[in-house]
Amino acid sequence: MAEADNETTAKGEEPLLSVRHLRKSYGDHEVLKDVSFDVRRGQVLVLLGPSGSGKSTLIRCLNGLETIQGGEIRFKGEVVPNNSEKAWRRLRTEIGMVFQSYDLFPNLTVAKNIELGPTKVQKRPKAEVDEQMDRLLADVQLSEYKNAYPRELSGGQKQRIAIVRALAMNPELMLFDEVTASLDPEMVREVLELMLRLAKRHMTMIVVTHEMEFARRVADTVMFLENGVILERQSGSDFFTNPETDRARNFLDSMSPVGDE
Repeated sequence: MAEADNETTAKGEEPLLSVRHLRKSYGDHEVLKDVSFDVRRGQVLVLLGPSGSGKSTLIRCLNGLETIQGGEIRFKGEVVPNNSEKAWRRLRTEIGMVFQSYDLFPNLTVAKNIELGPTKVQKRPKAEVDEQMDRLLADVQLSEYKNAYPRELSGGQKQRIAIVRALAMNPELMLFDEVTASLDPEMVREVLELMLRLAKRHMTMIVVTHEMEFARRVADTVMFLENGVILERQSGSDFFTNPETDRARNFLDSMSPVGDE
């Protein structure tokens, strides 16, 4: 594990995100226990593990949506003051996050949902934001829905719009928390293909997913968690072909299609 922690340092490249000895508790229940890792620019880190292992809690800590009880989060070389909402409000313009529940404003059109953050939070000119929005919508093949309301979109379309909304803030890091979990199976593919394109464009990403084939294709690094502890950290190719722990092997077996040998 220590070797993996120092991967970016060994390459002479400061991590975009560095987490050290992170602890998170709900009352007496410790959900994350001494979690440490780095994410370098352009890397895709996939978090895997059984339900309740701490994956979603961890990714929410990395956007200031959960308070922490100990440890350090460092972004672009600067320590984020522990549980400082003021600091996190600023950083959320650089760390985008997409949830499984879309979280689009139902009373706003697609365009207004996308414009809101860049124009109100970043104070960017509307004309500049609209030009970028048109490019992004064209990229996800949803230009015709610019003036539609969320209720008029399918689940997959809503999720792609949620991703576009996050990208319109020009984040340096994107966090994805089970973004396909609430989608019908036929809608999952279009969202995963968009995320694959982002990875090929070297977008720095941390992804929580149960889509194993997608994880295999997209992951530079896999972190396998259980009970709030990192049990295993490997390159994506090594994890899926030769997991180090029995627990990870059993997890991968349990996620294989029925009848797969």
